[in-house]
Amino acid sequence: MSMLNQLFNRGLQGSKCKTCLTLAISRIKLLQNKRDAQLRLMRKEIAQFLQTGQEAIARIRVEHIIREQNVWAAYEILELFCEFVFARVPILESQKECPSELREAVASIIFAAPRCSDLPDLLHVRNLFAAKYGKEFIAAASELRPDTSVNRTIVEKLSVGAPSAELKLNVLKEIAKEYNVEWDSSYTEAELSKNPEDLLNGPKQIAAPVRASLEPNTRGHPPTSENPVTSPNGNRGAKSLDSPTSVTKAPLWPANIDKPSHSDSTLADAVDIKKDTRPETSDVLERARSAISAAERASAAARLAADLVNVKFSSSKIEEDKS
Repeated sequence: MSMLNQLFNRGLQGSKCKTCLTLAISRIKLLQNKRDAQLRLMRKEIAQFLQTGQEAIARIRVEHIIREQNVWAAYEILELFCEFVFARVPILESQKECPSELREAVASIIFAAPRCSDLPDLLHVRNLFAAKYGKEFIAAASELRPDTSVNRTIVEKLSVGAPSAELKLNVLKEIAKEYNVEWDSSYTEAELSKNPEDLLNGPKQIAAPVRASLEPNTRGHPPTSENPVTSPNGNRGAKSLDSPTSVTKAPLWPANIDKPSHSDSTLADAVDIKKDTRPETSDVLERARSAISAAERASAAARLAADLVNVKFSSSKIEEDKS
């Protein structure tokens, strides 16, 4: 490591990088063995579900198997890349830029490090690459920019998208064939081929609008401006009458009866009001008289009570004076 790299901290620290890569390789092998045992157990359980007719559970569990298989394949490629970089650490130390033959391996490790929580050693390797090549190089590999060389298989295997229906059906058929399960896949094929209904957009078919009748309904209604009269020869009449004299107005008051004057009608209304208010006034007076009599009786009772109190008080005072 040159003195300039030590001054600006741009060295790779080859010994530390080799240590982290060695730990990552050993950890990947350990996880692969553990994942193999888990996959065998899960495939056996799905075969039992298919044999007992529990296809709905099998369709759900198979997604987890596909995800574990994808991680297993990605770890296998990462193990090869780690071994490849481990053997060429001196080349990375001697050159300022990343060599073209190592760009795919380095970029793939940078991309997979934050997505593989089981491999913390890859994060340390990623930090060493960041110190060597800068944050822009790390961001380009992490964001899959066009100028990066991340392995496409690793990108596909580490994606979090749901597996396709065709892939799930193929894995179920492989499991059934592996464990010699007689399974009719027609029902599962029909279920997987169904498209989920978009309930947010409502029904897809819209009823045709009812056409309103263009001809006005004039049956049982007199001709108006909206329903003009149609002449026998087919010509529609005008919307308004020709002259106001053609309209005959009915009299508002019969001719043989005299119209009441304004003063007479007012007097009659006043008499009616007085007649209506007389019973109400008499009721009010009766209630007032009864209230007055009740008040008088109450005041008389209060006077009697006061007189009794005075008599008792005076008699008690006289007895005290005598004693």
